[in-house]
Parts: sequence; C-alpha cells; structure tokens
Amino acid sequence: MMKKRSDLLPNNSVIPVAVIDSISDGLKLADILIKEALPILEVTFRSKNASDILKSIKDHYPDLTVAAGTIINPEQAKLAYTSDADFLVSPGCNPRTIQTAQDLGVMIVPGVNSPTAIEMALNYGVTTMKFFPAEASGGIEMIKAILAPYQEIQLIPTGGINDSNFRDYLAIHRVIACGMSWMVEKRLINEGNWTEIARRVRLVKELLAKSTVQ
Repeated sequence: MMKKRSDLLPNNSVIPVAVIDSISDGLKLADILIKEALPILEVTFRSKNASDILKSIKDHYPDLTVAAGTIINPEQAKLAYTSDADFLVSPGCNPRTIQTAQDLGVMIVPGVNSPTAIEMALNYGVTTMKFFPAEASGGIEMIKAILAPYQEIQLIPTGGINDSNFRDYLAIHRVIACGMSWMVEKRLINEGNWTEIARRVRLVKELLAKSTVQ
C-alpha cells in the first residue's frame, strides 16, 4: 500500500518546484503557498540539507503536500521517504529508484521524454510521469505525439514552463499538472524577495482561474 494517497496530483494543476538552501527559507515559502491557497510544493534534492528542509516543512505545515524532487537514486528515495515526503519525483526513469520507492510504499513520478522511457515506467506499473525537460524536449507538440500511443498514461510537464505557456500545456488532455520553478525562482528565494514570489503565485492562480482547464 502507498504511504500517501496516489490521487494527490489531479487537484493541483500547478506545482511550484523550488531549490531551497535553508530551513528558514523553506518555511517562509511554505507559509506563502498556504496563504495563497496553493498547498503543494516540490523540494528538489539539489541542496545538501534538502531532506532536513522537507521534514521541517512537513512538521510545520502538515496540510501542505510536499514532494521530494530530483530523486536520482535509491539512497535519495529512502532519505526522502524518511523525511516524510508525500511523493517522489525523478528527472529520469531509473528502474532501481522506482523499485525502491515501490518497496517503501511511496508514490514516485519518474521523468520521461521518449517512448523507451515511458515503456520502462509502464513495466513497473507507473502511469503518472514527469515529461522533462518539457520545452527542450519538443514541448507541446512532442507531448501530443507521445501521448497518442499510450492511452493509459498522464503527464506532468516540467522545464521551461512559466506564466506565459503553462495553460497551453494544461489544455492537453491527460496533462494533469505542470511543474513550474518560475513562481519560486531560486534567485528570488536567495534574495528573500517574498513579495515577488507571492505576486507570481497569485498571478498563476488568477490565470488558472480564468482558464477552462482546472
């Protein structure tokens, strides 16, 4: 049985993807997302204390769905699990990492951008996948083409997605969410520019509300 609900994603059509270097920054960002009614965050495991940051966020904001991102090996999957990540996200499709997550009972969203990677994920029963890097891999047209023969999968495009194009991605059937670092850009976090981060989150929410794809 999965540690967390496997239906966490469909109700959240935009996922902020953040590189965070300190617990205090993580808590401030989490507070903004809760206040702006976007209760989901992907904490990438690119900083040395990402697991501590994720655990602290979950301890302080238990209602915030927090994913562990950039999980590239089984060891990171185990660390993310013990940090109480709600689910895991990988940039690639590593069978060992997928198997480890499944053994632990935590949902994993592997990264794909080719039929070969999709079929590898399907071999493990995974049907929700991250299309990465989205823009560099052909963007919307590539996604439409790659979805056609695989009727059972759903995608989360990530990479190069911002306020000007995310709704075009979400308009594609079986694209259930977009990962977006633009809202929570590392430069803004490092500067402590929380006002701009909150503004960007509100802008995305407003654009989403105007869209027919929610």
